[in-house]
Amino acid sequence: MPVHVVWELTLACNLKCSHCGSRAGKRRPDELNTDEALAVVDSLARLGTRELTLIGGEAYLRRDWTEIIARAVGHGLYVGMQTGARALTDQRLQAGIAAGLHGIGVSIDGLERLHDRNRGVKGSFAAGIDALRRARAEGLKTSANTCIGPETIAELPELLDLLVDTGISHWLVAITVAMGNAVEHPELLLQPWQMGELMPLLGELFHRAREAGVVLSVANNVGYFGPYEYLWRSERIEERDHFGGCAAGHNLIGLEADGTVKGCPSLPTVAYAGGNVRDLSLDEIWQKATETGSLRPSNELWGYCADCYYADVCNAGCTWTSHSLLGKPGNNPYCHHRVLSLAAEGRRERIVKIAEAGTASFATGRFELIEEALDGSPLPQKARAAVRIVPRSKRPPLLDFCHGCEQFLRPGEARCPFCGGDVAALREGHEAARRDLRRLMDEVRALLPTTAATDTPTTNP
Repeated sequence: MPVHVVWELTLACNLKCSHCGSRAGKRRPDELNTDEALAVVDSLARLGTRELTLIGGEAYLRRDWTEIIARAVGHGLYVGMQTGARALTDQRLQAGIAAGLHGIGVSIDGLERLHDRNRGVKGSFAAGIDALRRARAEGLKTSANTCIGPETIAELPELLDLLVDTGISHWLVAITVAMGNAVEHPELLLQPWQMGELMPLLGELFHRAREAGVVLSVANNVGYFGPYEYLWRSERIEERDHFGGCAAGHNLIGLEADGTVKGCPSLPTVAYAGGNVRDLSLDEIWQKATETGSLRPSNELWGYCADCYYADVCNAGCTWTSHSLLGKPGNNPYCHHRVLSLAAEGRRERIVKIAEAGTASFATGRFELIEEALDGSPLPQKARAAVRIVPRSKRPPLLDFCHGCEQFLRPGEARCPFCGGDVAALREGHEAARRDLRRLMDEVRALLPTTAATDTPTTNP
């Protein structure tokens, strides 16, 4: 069922973001009217949706935004809003709260200078930070989300400290994607090899954030399967969960302001639209998609991803990222495992723009992928597999874990293909260390005064 729905209420926007994939600014000429929008909310409730995120443009620039929130909350849905917050006044915030709004996430894309430049409006950083503080003071659940480009990396540690001070509970980071306005600003895009710098930093910040009571989570276009993978995908630090492929059309759908339905809100409209609620009810569109897979990502892999160790689990990661960059899904260079594997061969990948994007919302350009030496010098291009079809399945294979190098493994591997360790022996050593630590913690608790022992967390490490 579409457990989580992201709904672009309007494309009207009061920012001028240089990386905006939907090219937001003006309203779509044919946005749903109030009655149509409320009917969509009713359909979501029937389908079993539990969480609704309102986006734009700016959702609060639509006059009936609080009616839509109230209807959804009346059905028992959790309703959040993602915003740039430039004009999220006290009056608007109070109206949202009165309608039942549960939380807001504010886009903060670096420190003040970088954020204001990327968002195209001076003062937008100060407005966003202020909105987080005011929303938190009103009891809303608050979070921040950050698009990462080359200049953002160095600012992430200081940005974390600032966001912690606002009282957020979650910080979501994503890499900037080559769609819409971002195609015109390739300097905002990471080179794939920079994932090798970004991921260790995010791993360090994850632990710093956790100590401060903030969950640092990564969007589905950050990863995959390097030594930090379990940090992002696990509910608890001692668990070992991993990425399971693009969620588009499985438990997630996106709605455009004109009623277009997609498997993910970020995907291009062309080639990924699964219908429109003006032609079929949302229930009918979802049922059709369930039968045909029309809202789900392609299972055709090519290039590096076709031969990857994790191909049938990862399925090339984020469809939005790979399609926007290379013109079709199935090959994603923004992968930590891929970057590390290429580096071991003395290689890295670089993207070069070869075609501009159109003017429409969610338009994509085209980039070329070039392999080169680690110092940037030319190398002969390595032959890669043409196409590989990965069988569709409701659930990807559940992987094993190497406690020597913290890499995920195919079930049944006796020796880790990455570090060469004895998988069973390393697992037993890890469990023995956990048992010893539990015993020591129990001994310490037994020595503590009763009141202190009562307050001591009992969760095993």
